[in-house]
Amino acid sequence: MAEQTKEVTPVRGLDLNRYMGRWYEIACFPSQFQPKNGANTRATYTLNEDGTVKVLNETWTDGKRGFIQGTAFKADAKSDEAKLKVRFFVPPFLPIIPVTGDYWVLYIGDNYQYAVVGQPSRKYLWILSRTPVIDDEVYNHLVEKATEQGYDVSKLKKTPQSESPPETEETPDDKGIWWIKSIFGK
Repeated sequence: MAEQTKEVTPVRGLDLNRYMGRWYEIACFPSQFQPKNGANTRATYTLNEDGTVKVLNETWTDGKRGFIQGTAFKADAKSDEAKLKVRFFVPPFLPIIPVTGDYWVLYIGDNYQYAVVGQPSRKYLWILSRTPVIDDEVYNHLVEKATEQGYDVSKLKKTPQSESPPETEETPDDKGIWWIKSIFGK
């Protein structure tokens, strides 16, 4: 494993326009903000006119769609580093409390098909892909990129993804109740 004293280093010169669109969560460090048994987890990013990014995170638990929406923005507008902040309002069904976290793109694959995302404390890590399934060689390459950044990749948990994930917005929606359940470890 890479030395923990090494500083986490984000990508430089990220093309935000190319980064927009749908990303599937291939693996992540489990967190209290996501259901333990979520599947087909994905994020969709849309560039706003003001340069901020609309964030839609979705996951399916027991066939029900849960989601949360937020906004991402450059941590330092003058920097070319891929250091973003993402802000969500919780709980999703009564959004009153802003929660802001770091979202650093640590690696971006050729043609923006794969990404490794984390933050400076190394508490959170996501391996993302434009497709819901990737081969082991690509996955291992992305895990190695996280290792090079000093992450303890033994904590990674693969996210179940379907070959053909849900595409409809009409899936029953639990109004953010999944968020409350996830806090209690459900």
